[in-house]
Amino acid sequence: MNIRPLQDRIIVKRVEEEEKTKGGIIIPDAAKEKPMQGEVIAVGKGKVKEDGTVQPLDLKVGDRILFGKYAGTEIKLDGVEYLIMREDDVLGVLGTGDCGCGCGCSA
Repeated sequence: MNIRPLQDRIIVKRVEEEEKTKGGIIIPDAAKEKPMQGEVIAVGKGKVKEDGTVQPLDLKVGDRILFGKYAGTEIKLDGVEYLIMREDDVLGVLGTGDCGCGCGCSA
């Protein structure tokens, strides 16, 4: 991928959801909703504050995130669909423990 988001924007690749329910029922494509979680592929440098300083983003490449149903703008690069959105559109980061390393531990 040959794109770099500006300021407080991030590029996200949606994580595909399961084709079956836990009970084994196969969900047809027409009934599926687009997943509201994804993986951060690229991040901008940060938000420029009023005094001219740059506030770095809390997100990093590789984070798995939750976002709103209508968040971001869909783009297609090299045949792959991505979302470009602001960090403010992110509702939460999945799998982070108290340590902040992203591993899910509580050390």
